[in-house]
Amino acid sequence: MMQVGDTQNWERTFTDNDVRLFGMVSRNMCSHHILPDQQGRVMVHSLLTATLPTKIAGDLNFIAHDMSFEFVRPVFVGDTVHCEVTITQLDQQENGTQMSATIFCRNQQGEVVLTGYTTGLVYEPQPLSVGLN
Repeated sequence: MMQVGDTQNWERTFTDNDVRLFGMVSRNMCSHHILPDQQGRVMVHSLLTATLPTKIAGDLNFIAHDMSFEFVRPVFVGDTVHCEVTITQLDQQENGTQMSATIFCRNQQGEVVLTGYTTGLVYEPQPLSVGLN
């Protein structure tokens, strides 16, 4: 049973292959996602970083109605990003539970890289019925 204040966590280390595949799917092939910078780092797409909270949403069977992200600092290939989603509001509806949550993602140095907020429905699917009609 979910309660206000509950948190869900997910952590991921981004690879060159992650960035390459995301670039192919999104068609975002900006040079900073392909070529290393002066420190030899390749930047991870900001929306690829935002897949961390969406993975947690999928675990909850959450259908987002609204998602807002602020990309505070860049993430680079090799960075490990820890995401924490905290439930801030729950309201039982006929077809599920309306939920709001805050999002904080931090890199391996503990620096915030992404913050956000989301609202939507935790969907509670109905059992499938097989008819003989």
